[in-house]
Amino acid sequence: MPANPSESRIESRATLMISVCAAVALLMWFMPRETKFGYEYEQGRPWRYNSLIATFDFPIYKSAEEVRAEKDSALKDFMPFYQKDENVGRNRLKQFRSDYVRNKLGNVNAACFHHVEQMLSRVYEAGILDSEELAAMAQQRTPGIKLLKGTEANGCELAELYSNRSAYEYIMSSDTIHFPREMVAQCNLNQYLEPNLVIDTTKTNAAREDVLSSVSPASGIVQSGQRIIDRGEIVSAEQFRILQSFESETVRRSDPKEGFWIVLVGQLIFVSCIFAAVVAYLRLFRRDYLHSPHSVWLLVSLITIFPLITFIMVDQKFLNIYLVPYAMIPIFVRIFLDSRTAFVSLVASSLLSGFALHSSYEFVLIQFVAGSTAIGALRELTERSQLLRVALFVTLTSELVLLGYEFSQGIDLEHLDASLYIYITINGVCLLFAYPLLYLIEKMFGFTSGVTLIELSNTNNTVLRRMSKVAQGTFIHSLQVANLSAEVADKIGAKPQLARTGAMYHDIGKLFNPAFFTENQSGVNPHDELTEEQSAHIIISHVNEGLRLADKYHLPKVIKDFIRTHHGRSLTRYFYVQWKNKHPEEEPEQGIFQYPGPNPFTREQAIVMMCDAVEATSRSLKDFSEESITALVNKIVDGQVSEGYFKECPITFRDIADAKRVLVENLKTIYHTRIAYPEINSTAQKTASATRRPSFFGRR
Repeated sequence: MPANPSESRIESRATLMISVCAAVALLMWFMPRETKFGYEYEQGRPWRYNSLIATFDFPIYKSAEEVRAEKDSALKDFMPFYQKDENVGRNRLKQFRSDYVRNKLGNVNAACFHHVEQMLSRVYEAGILDSEELAAMAQQRTPGIKLLKGTEANGCELAELYSNRSAYEYIMSSDTIHFPREMVAQCNLNQYLEPNLVIDTTKTNAAREDVLSSVSPASGIVQSGQRIIDRGEIVSAEQFRILQSFESETVRRSDPKEGFWIVLVGQLIFVSCIFAAVVAYLRLFRRDYLHSPHSVWLLVSLITIFPLITFIMVDQKFLNIYLVPYAMIPIFVRIFLDSRTAFVSLVASSLLSGFALHSSYEFVLIQFVAGSTAIGALRELTERSQLLRVALFVTLTSELVLLGYEFSQGIDLEHLDASLYIYITINGVCLLFAYPLLYLIEKMFGFTSGVTLIELSNTNNTVLRRMSKVAQGTFIHSLQVANLSAEVADKIGAKPQLARTGAMYHDIGKLFNPAFFTENQSGVNPHDELTEEQSAHIIISHVNEGLRLADKYHLPKVIKDFIRTHHGRSLTRYFYVQWKNKHPEEEPEQGIFQYPGPNPFTREQAIVMMCDAVEATSRSLKDFSEESITALVNKIVDGQVSEGYFKECPITFRDIADAKRVLVENLKTIYHTRIAYPEINSTAQKTASATRRPSFFGRR
């Protein structure tokens, strides 16, 4: 912790500046800067602008599917160019004759030899293609090839060509009557079959480019001054194509380098103004958040993360932006901070995200309504079912707003974009992941949610169960203080669950020496054998011992603050007074009888301090009348106020007055007098026994 307020202010300002600068830098890095078309349009939706007139001549580009289909159609009859390598056939036949002369062909006779030689010549004359090439052309339905011979190119169908396998089968089955397959097989034909057709890549590619270049990418032209579309017209398929062509030509004709710095400066001003507005809101209405680095980091992170996701999705053209659950921003901020800040965060994040979108108005409108619904439907997350209801409300509201917006634009049911409603539904499902993300945010930013507080207040957890066994009196006292604190917090508009949980743990340090505390004693007081200084040291040490125990069990900081502040900088008055009576002329050393503090700095901590003192002292009352209880509460609470224990927390005199009334009413209920039940006197009991008659079965 900073040593003084000036250091705290410097740290807060440094945290704010660093976080905001980092956020602006990240957003500027990922923000798209391509030249934008000045109009937003969708097929099947009305044109929202004035009449659009072409300012220059431009072609009407075909769609990518149309161009692809036309190119495929043009390449349907295309034949690649091949050349025949005469040396391959000549060398293979020469090798065949040489092997026959050297008797390497086994028992092949002269007639079979001449027959196979003739077939090999015929096959090489027709041409042999690589098997994989031939199969690929057959799969692509290539009609054939063009065989180059000098300056001429003769077309050959695929059926006229051979592969190694088909050539082998052709020779083997050419004349099975005179030359059986067994005899021909002795010639080892595979050794003499080799592809002799080689593709001419240069000519083939040039011919293919000529064919593809004949396919025009445009189907018409729009001349300068020609009307493209009028206001209110439904954008048809043809007009949509013309608008796309106009947009692409506009972007193509613009020089990206010419206005780069202007665009960059404009984006920087826009982003900076958004964050400046958020900071201004915090300085005006929630200055306490500016002094909390955790709050600053949480706000800046949530405002920044979702626009970054938006920029990346838009840049990569990945999925649809309506799939991103932007309502998580107000949900998280509402849970950990407050509703107004949640709405401001939503507005800032939505405006930043909408900057990169074409349909920014529609997007921002839906996110405003969805986020506001989430804020209104969620007060404090204490149950999983709450998040389910929020997701349902957000989904239905978003879809209704989208439907109303589309109807207002003149879009009928037939032209509604059903995919947007599906995306919004998936968005609602994604909102449910906010529940597991709560734990991650708590650990990253040091916050404590209502769910965690409820889990901590469970009396079956390790610390509280141990307290109920080791220090039962302290446990009962903590329960009473927790109930009183929750009632007071609810009355004055504080956080009841936080006050309740903090009160449950405020005295856990008494687990180390439970017998030294009055509520755990049973007739024997160990302080009788100690000096006032020793006794005060033991009593005061329960604060530090409680902090050590809190560290051991990984309790959150907000609970540790209750342990630190529940006595503030007050004195162990009982032992202090005893010491002063023994040493009337002396003053004790500083800090011997004083708790280390600090004093409470939140309303919930002040409530626990009041309830702790009142509940403990009320046990010493002999008269539990309303007057005595009221006098006790006023004496204790007014004494704490006069001592200045509440100067550092934002609690008002009205809050204190309400707290005292709640304490009085609850203590009256706790200590109310019960009716004494009458007993039957002995004479009446004997008379009743005499008049009782036994039945046949021994009872009536």
